Amino acid sequence: MQYLYENFTFPPNQSFTVRSDMLEVKKYTTLKSHVNFEIALLENCSGKRFIGDHIEDFNGTELVLLGSYLPHCWQYYQAVDPMIQPQAIIIHFFPDFLGKQLLEKPEAKELNKLFANAAKGILFTDQTIQRAKIVMQQMLFETGLGRAALMLRLLDILAQSTSAKILSSPYYNSIETSGEAQKINKVFDYIFQNFKESIALQDVADIIPMSTAAFCRFFKQKTNRTLTDFVKEVRIGHAARLLLEGVHNVTEACYNSGYNNISNFNKHFKEVKGLSPRDFMKQYEFCN
Repeated sequence: MQYLYENFTFPPNQSFTVRSDMLEVKKYTTLKSHVNFEIALLENCSGKRFIGDHIEDFNGTELVLLGSYLPHCWQYYQAVDPMIQPQAIIIHFFPDFLGKQLLEKPEAKELNKLFANAAKGILFTDQTIQRAKIVMQQMLFETGLGRAALMLRLLDILAQSTSAKILSSPYYNSIETSGEAQKINKVFDYIFQNFKESIALQDVADIIPMSTAAFCRFFKQKTNRTLTDFVKEVRIGHAARLLLEGVHNVTEACYNSGYNNISNFNKHFKEVKGLSPRDFMKQYEFCN
């Protein structure tokens, strides 16, 4: 796939934009990214979703939140109901569209978590879709503070959702930088810069610094995964990206992602992605 960076400018009287689009049933082959956050509500369509290194079929109504610079693309195969035109409501915004002070308030705790997870893409299902859809439709006809109030209502619905699924791997993640997250950020930076090499637990723990036992507890508490699992996900996420770019074959992706054993690479790839690297590529090639 090709990569395209989009640059959106907001009208002088708006801090975010809302628009309604008709969807064209076709297999788009360009991954787009932009600095703005995006909320996309897609209706009456089936196809395939590409978010970072995530690929999955979808059918019917789709609600996704995307963070800054996260590559994404939807391929539309057909309308679920051929008598109704597939359509979308798209919102582009920055998290601080009402000022940075809002995000510093204690009431914004869940909202900040939502924005942090958006770096990997979030899929919402069940009642969240219906509740969000009502608000997004109202936003199309509101202006000024009325629209801004609806935007806050929408974000609160997403932040409080119990039916949210993280889509892309940690390789695409950008994390918050306040409080204890600064320590995690240092660890993430180290892993992202060195995942192609051997990473020792003691070296990583020294970054904070902590004992290895304390670090393991801290890291598991903050990321809900072990360091070994995280490094594995980063490496496989990078390998998947290489495969999606179509420049490297499976063996090259293996050795360019921190592995020196193709068998171990295939095992880890299937654990993380649910299918082998070759099946992953076949699925991708089928979509083009």
